[in-house]
Amino acid sequence: MMGEQEFKADNTIRLADRMVRSESFNHIYDEGMNLVEEAAAYLDGEGREAARRLSRTAATLYAAESMRLTTRLMQVASWLLLQRASRSGEMTLEQVMSEKAKVRLDTDSAPETVEGWDEIPLSYCEIVHRSLRLQARVRQMDDEIYNDGAGIEHDRFMSTNPVSDQISLLATAFGHR
Repeated sequence: MMGEQEFKADNTIRLADRMVRSESFNHIYDEGMNLVEEAAAYLDGEGREAARRLSRTAATLYAAESMRLTTRLMQVASWLLLQRASRSGEMTLEQVMSEKAKVRLDTDSAPETVEGWDEIPLSYCEIVHRSLRLQARVRQMDDEIYNDGAGIEHDRFMSTNPVSDQISLLATAFGHR
């Protein structure tokens, strides 16, 4: 019975980590990189033209929101690239954790009730909404992989002591944390 509980706890703890290492990760990776390219092309082309036709208030909002969008997408892309580097063995877990600490997955958007938002082009609004959904999915994956759900990093990612790792796994399995 105890062996079965240890096995279940081990699978539960590592399930999200295994997902990043599976083929299903390629879908979110491709989605993220394609959205980065799409947003850049929009901001450089159609978006630039559309911004010229906005009122001063809407143009200021558009400029600020463009910075938020760019920041959000670059942070998401950084996270995705770190996971891919870890997956391919280009980076150790310690290197990933060090670099991941610099990544922020909390870039909000201005509320759509703000003055001028109703002038922002719908195609741009769609890119913003998609980026927010992608960021939320990546943030959830990050929490499942690296945190215990309460924002506390698992000891197994920081420890180099295999005995300590096993004690942490057992404590987690039996609810002692």
